[in-house]
Amino acid sequence: MTASRLFLITGVSSGFGRALAQQALLAGHRVVGTVRSPAACSDFETLAPGRAFGRLLDVTDAQAIDALVSAVETEIGAIDVLVNNAGYGHEGILEESTLDELRHQFEVNVFGPAALIKAVLPHMRARRRGHILNITSMGGFITMPGIAWYCGSKFALEGISEVLGKEVAAFGIHVTAVAPGSFRTDWAGRSMLRAPRAIDDYDALFDPIRNARQAKSGQQLGDPVKAAQAMLQVIDSPTPPSQLLLGSDALHLVRGKLQAMAQRIDQWEALSRSTDSPV
Repeated sequence: MTASRLFLITGVSSGFGRALAQQALLAGHRVVGTVRSPAACSDFETLAPGRAFGRLLDVTDAQAIDALVSAVETEIGAIDVLVNNAGYGHEGILEESTLDELRHQFEVNVFGPAALIKAVLPHMRARRRGHILNITSMGGFITMPGIAWYCGSKFALEGISEVLGKEVAAFGIHVTAVAPGSFRTDWAGRSMLRAPRAIDDYDALFDPIRNARQAKSGQQLGDPVKAAQAMLQVIDSPTPPSQLLLGSDALHLVRGKLQAMAQRIDQWEALSRSTDSPV
């Protein structure tokens, strides 16, 4: 029987956050889940009265994050697992997307998780234990036209996760970047913000991509419940991975990129080496 843990999961109203919270509760854990409305807060707590704790949080509010973590540690217990799940996707050709949209994408997908990590780390470090899961995306490895701001944010979170894992390993704290492929969540539906189209030159490239994404929404191969169960296996592992891909599409696309990158490195190796000079 796995020891009961206290999870702090952001964005438990739907998608991966909801699925992971439900599976964690079924496994006997306690979960503090953040939501955006009082109604969602009450709804979450009905999942497991006394073990599911709903809390209001805007992940772009750093002061609220510090207050939340302090209150959880004082009133509920030691946070064993932080899951940075809250986020959204911005879709739009780069030239048609605004810098304000880029800033907001990073505020939610990067600065929010970073603030939560910074709030939780002193407690985990003092206890010499803990696990941080950052939900990134296969879009933190591979790219496609029309999601530059989103991929940029997920590449950033992947890098932060990797560095953090090296910094805190000596303290008994694990860090795992979980990179899902296409799953049946709201990411491509109501959770996605779409920039309006304005430049005809991009129609041939981007219109088929946008149309295919909208048509596929809700029909993706990935099952969020199975993803949640996989994440619980990682949390239970004494030697969890620093990165975990979820979904056969993520495996296929990331492997393809790594192979192409290796070929490109080899192709340009002589030029890369030509910039060295004897000291």
